[in-house]
Parts: sequence; structure tokens; C-alpha cells
Amino acid sequence: MTFSFSFSLPLSKPSLLLPSPSRELHRHNHRARFRTRTVQISVDSPVLSDSPPEKSTGVVVVGAGLAGLAAATRLHSDNIPFVLLEASDGVGGRVRTDVVDGFILDRGFQIFITAYPEAQKILDYKALDLQKFYSGASVYYNGGFHTVADPLRHFPDALRSLANPIGSVLDKLLIGLTRLRVLSRSDEEILSANEVPIIDLLKTSGFSESIVDRFFRPFFGGIFFDRELETTSRLFDFIFKCLALGDNALPAKGISAIPEQLAAKLPSGSIFLNSKVVSIDFDNSKSNPPSVRLQSGEVLKSELGVIVAVEEPEADKLLAGKIAGRRPGKRRPRSTVCLYFSADRAPVREPVLFLNGSGSGIVNNMFFATNVVPSYGPPGKTLVSVSLIGTYEGVSDEDLASEVVRELSDWFGSSTVGSWKHLRTYHIGFAQPDQSPPTDLMKNPKIELGVYVCGDHRNSATFDGALVSGRRAAEALLKDRALAAV
Repeated sequence: MTFSFSFSLPLSKPSLLLPSPSRELHRHNHRARFRTRTVQISVDSPVLSDSPPEKSTGVVVVGAGLAGLAAATRLHSDNIPFVLLEASDGVGGRVRTDVVDGFILDRGFQIFITAYPEAQKILDYKALDLQKFYSGASVYYNGGFHTVADPLRHFPDALRSLANPIGSVLDKLLIGLTRLRVLSRSDEEILSANEVPIIDLLKTSGFSESIVDRFFRPFFGGIFFDRELETTSRLFDFIFKCLALGDNALPAKGISAIPEQLAAKLPSGSIFLNSKVVSIDFDNSKSNPPSVRLQSGEVLKSELGVIVAVEEPEADKLLAGKIAGRRPGKRRPRSTVCLYFSADRAPVREPVLFLNGSGSGIVNNMFFATNVVPSYGPPGKTLVSVSLIGTYEGVSDEDLASEVVRELSDWFGSSTVGSWKHLRTYHIGFAQPDQSPPTDLMKNPKIELGVYVCGDHRNSATFDGALVSGRRAAEALLKDRALAAV
């Protein structure tokens, strides 16, 4: 599928941004066993000639993940003409949702924190119908479950947990002190502070090995897909602060409701799906923004600039040799595997996250999604979400599912877990960029005049970092163009 522009776009008339071939919004087929939950737009065009002419538009945004959508949102707020090109069949990037047998399946373990500052500015929380988790966790250790609770929200539970084996009383006091420390600092101070790996921060702060291994490794390891806790302490402090101020939550219609909401606010027809960019071609004089070449052979010239909003490996490929400050050596991305099961009932009713604090097994964390968001499953059914850290290459989905069932049978009993039906397994090879020290979580989005890069690899590896990065890339472009006009 390709698209074609039949005219050069006058920048003073954003309404002329797009051509007018037939477009339709794909409706979901509720009778299908499998369907994708996202905004999907198809654009038909005439068959291209062998040498398609170069077309023009204002800004070309490459990638319709959270960063690309945030960049497009910022451009739209200033009535700047743009097109948003997405290689896949839907918006969201890694933030996607599917529906299988009536169950809503997010692609990978994803939890939204309501206190994300950028998200609060750009998203309509009420429309998302966010459903909250319990503020704490239930840790599986030594054959039983032990509660770790937020004392400001669940004081009786926190009081009862003082004597449990998930850390000492001193550890729980140190958690309170950590909360005070992060709340006393601005986000900018946190994201630019001196940094060490999370594990070093925890040790120097005085936390015992028991709470590090039984709580911090599975909890923050599950957030950053990093059980070794090598991620920067800056991100630990930022997430800790957001958790202190907000809740873990999920939208009632799945995590993809977040990018879908952003996409729905953009001009009709401004998003082109199944439109893979294969190269960014630079003007030899470096005085003009580059052009973008699609897999179809189509060439699109940007009159104001190009914003590259794709995953780090793809950005490196498209901008080979142009991204400065790359750390020597190849950083391995953080990876995860997420398995879903259906069940007739859940062994617990609470909307709680379960952590593996035992130090053994492949399960890192799990939860009963329909306890948090009842709409994630059909009536009378329970959706089980299980997360592993790593790639598990060479292990079949069937073997992984069997091992998860065996392991969780120790947690909840074989009579309960043995009846679970495996729905789907997601292997997320690039779940997050590696953000171990040294990091720069506020990178300049400008690569050169007319070229800007955004994504969670440019800021923090969080929902919020992607949104901030997209906005900052658009603002950098607007600033440069304003100066050029002067």
C-alpha cells in the first residue's frame, strides 16, 4: 500500500496537507477470533511509475509510536502541516493491544502510572477510564505470599507487613525516607543528578539483601526488564516519585487506548500506515531538509524538517553516522516475554501485582488482569498475565507455557492453575533501550538542521519519556524554523 501527492503543499494552508484518495477507518470484527486493537487507516493510490516524482509536504514524522504521536500533536497545535508515516498496520509502536477470544491482550507487560507529568498534560484520563492496581504488591517467598503496601494508602496492611520476611523494619523505614527524598526534588533535578546503577544506590542507601532480592529485583526489574538492576538510579528515582504521587493503572479498553486517543486528535488522513521508510536522503548542501524514501519507491520531500521517531536500532540505521554521542560498544536492549492464559476464575479478588521473590524460576511477575480491569475478559472469565525477563530464544511457546503453569502451580495450587488455557505468547525483543550509566536522559533532539530524533532512547525509557521526547523534537524544529525565517 502506498500513497501519492499530486501537488506541492503550501505551508500557509494546512488543510491542503493531504491528497484525497479514498480512505476508510477499519471497523473491528467482533466475531473474529483475533483482531488488532488500534486506529487503522488504509490509503489507496495509483500504481507508481518506475521513477516516481518527488513530492513535498511540511514536516515528515517517521514512526507513529508515542513519541511520533506526541511530535505530531505538538505540530498540529501550531497548525504546522505534517504527515505521520508508520511501517506497521497500526499506531502505538510497542504500545499495542490485540483481542483474542474476547480477551484484551496488551503486547507485553505494560502498566501506566497516572502521575507521569507529561501524560497529565496531553492525555484525557477520564476518557481512558483508567482502572487502578492495589498500591503495593504481593511477594511470593518461601512458599507463601507477603504484602508490601503503600502506608499512606493502605496503612493497616503496611502495619501488618512490618514483621514479614520481605525486608526488615529498617528496610521499610528506608523506603519511607526514599519517598521523602524523591518528592523533595524536581523531575529535572532527578533526571540530571549524579547516577549509579540502581543496585549500587540501594546498597549505599542501607537496604538489606533480603528486600533487594525479594522485592526490588522483581518489582523494578519488571519495570525496566532488568533483574540485575543495572539501570540508572535516575530512572529509579523518577519512577519512585511517580509511584508516590500516582497509581499504577490500565485503560479499560487496553493500553493501546493511549496512542489511539492521541491519533484521534490529529487531522483526518494525516497518518499513513503500512508506509515503511527505508532511507533518509540528505541534501549535499545541507541547507535544505532531507527527503524520505519509502519501501514503495515513493519519495517525499520535507520543506520544514524530518522527525525520526522510531526505535533506537532503526533510528541508527536511518541516520547512520549522524547521531553523535553514541557510547562505544553495542548496548543490548531490554527484552521480555509475556504469556496470557484464560481461566474460569481467579484464586484472589484483589487487583494486585504478584512478584516472584523466591530467587528461582522463570516468572518475574504476574497478575489477574480482569481483577484490575473487568473488561479485559468476557463475562465469567479471568485473564492471567505472566511476565518473564529476557528473550528465551530457542524455547518454544508450548514449553514456556508448560513451565509457567508448573511454576505457578506451586503458587496457587495445581488444581487451579492446571485448568488454565494458554491464549498467546508475546516475545518483545526490544522492550526498552539499555539505560544503564552513563546516561543522558535529556538529549538534544536536533541532529542537524532539519533533522530531529525522538523516542524513549533519547529521554527516559518510560511512557512519559517518549511523550516528552516527541514534544521536544517538534519544538526544536519549530524554533529552528522561526530563527531561519527571521
